Amino acid sequence: MSAPDPLDVWHRLAETSVLLDGFHALKHALRFGAEVPVAVTADRAIALALAGELAPDVRDTLDALLTQVPEPAYRSLVPRPHPTEVAALAVRPSRAANLERLAHTPRTAPVVVLDNPRNLGNAGAVIRLAAGFGATGVVTTGTLDPWHPTVVRGGAGLHFATAVERLTVAELPAGPVFALDPEGEDIRGTKLPDDAILAFGSERSGLSAELRARADHLVALPMRPQVSSYNLATSVAMTLYHWSATGGAVN
Repeated sequence: MSAPDPLDVWHRLAETSVLLDGFHALKHALRFGAEVPVAVTADRAIALALAGELAPDVRDTLDALLTQVPEPAYRSLVPRPHPTEVAALAVRPSRAANLERLAHTPRTAPVVVLDNPRNLGNAGAVIRLAAGFGATGVVTTGTLDPWHPTVVRGGAGLHFATAVERLTVAELPAGPVFALDPEGEDIRGTKLPDDAILAFGSERSGLSAELRARADHLVALPMRPQVSSYNLATSVAMTLYHWSATGGAVN
C-alpha cells in the first residue's frame, strides 16, 4: 500500500494544525516533543544538510519525516515562503494540559503575561525569550491569538517549549503579580520569586485597568530620562534576566 500523498495530508490537516514555517521552527518543535504529521521541503538534500550542520540531534527524525515537493507546491502551502523552503504542520498542544501546567504549584519559573498585546511579531519574540529562560508559560489577554501563524513564526517553533495560552485577567494562574509600569519601584531593588506572574502592558496603552487592579507590585525597568519606553520583547528580556540573575535558573 503506497504512502499517503503529503499534499493531500497537508490540505486535510491545515485548518486544525499549527503551521511550522521554516527549518528552525520545525527543528525546535521536534526538540520539544511536538507531534508533526507532515513536513515538506522544496529541496530535501539542502534541508538535511542544514540539519546535519545546525541540528544533528533531529537530523534522523527529519530524514524520516521530510518529503520533497515541487517548489510551486511548497509555495502554495505557506503565506510567505521561508528562505529554508521547509514547512510542516504540528498538532497544537492540549489546552487542558497547558492550563494544568500554568496552574501547577509550586512553580519553579514565572509566567509571563502580555496584557492585550497588539503586535504579532512582538508576541512571537516574547515566546522565544520565555522558552530560552525556561519560563513556565506565556499568557496573552485580549484578542490576539498567541498561536497565530505569524506569532509561531516569530517564536521559531518554541511554543512547544513552554505553555502558551490566551486567558482573561480573571483566569490568570495564582501567584504574586509583578506588573511593569513606569511609576513602579525600580526592579533592581526587587527579587522576583519563581512563582511570579510577570505582567506587561500593550505596546501603546500599557496595562489595562483590570490587570493593574490585580497587581500586587508595580515595578519599573531602569531607563534614561526622556526615553519613553522599551520594545515589549526587550522589556520581557530585561525582566526575565533580572529574575534569572537574582536566583532563577535557566534550565
